[in-house]
Amino acid sequence: MSLRFADQRWPQLQAAIEANSLVILPVGQMEEHGRHLPVSTDATIAGAVGLRLAEALAEEDIQALVLPAIWTGYSTKDMVLWPGTMRIRPQVFMDLIFDVCSSLIEMGFRKLLLLNCHGHHTGALRVVTRQIADAHDVYMALVSPGALAAERFQEIRKSGRGGSIHAGEYETSLMLHLGELVDLSEATDEDIMRYHSPFVAGDNFAGGQKVFWSTWGLQQSKTGVYGDPTVATEETGREMMEEMVQNTAAFAKEFMSA
Repeated sequence: MSLRFADQRWPQLQAAIEANSLVILPVGQMEEHGRHLPVSTDATIAGAVGLRLAEALAEEDIQALVLPAIWTGYSTKDMVLWPGTMRIRPQVFMDLIFDVCSSLIEMGFRKLLLLNCHGHHTGALRVVTRQIADAHDVYMALVSPGALAAERFQEIRKSGRGGSIHAGEYETSLMLHLGELVDLSEATDEDIMRYHSPFVAGDNFAGGQKVFWSTWGLQQSKTGVYGDPTVATEETGREMMEEMVQNTAAFAKEFMSA
């Protein structure tokens, strides 16, 4: 049986509702990712994590269905310097997610898991989860799979601090692992993040930010990249995918039993 929500007929969805199945909504974005990665990178990664998560949960006898990845949302206007970035106003994006989740709840689903694979969406998605709770008395979960794999990435990464913010080692490695369109001959470390502070993380995987200050305001990118994709490998991508799926699945099991 397919684990893709879109492949189901309505009687199959009715059975999934009656079984209190989990619905996974991967959330990505379409935006420039330097010269070496496709603009679909965030959505591609989100969709892959979602499907592999559903497969991992099936092995634990937990029924889950994964929706098609949300492929567009909000990105800062700085990114329109390079073609490929789709920009939806934050409130419109939030309304989209709210309405998709409300539709699922109206069908009868009660366990919803959002997979956030785009940094600009973090605050907006947290607000939506609260709006859904207020409107429907349904408490969704929001997970950033990359954050759950941060410790492992620190152990295996080849780039230094500032090497994996946007289109850097982490995302490039994942796309290599997924067999997507990556042109490493166009990869450059020209825009590795050079700003470091005990308050502001100089890297997505440097332990988190104590304050928020947009990367795009810290250093002007020349290529649409922040980081060092030149050291990315398929093996790093494979290990990261496995770590993300394993840790997200562990949380999902806890979420389903609560």
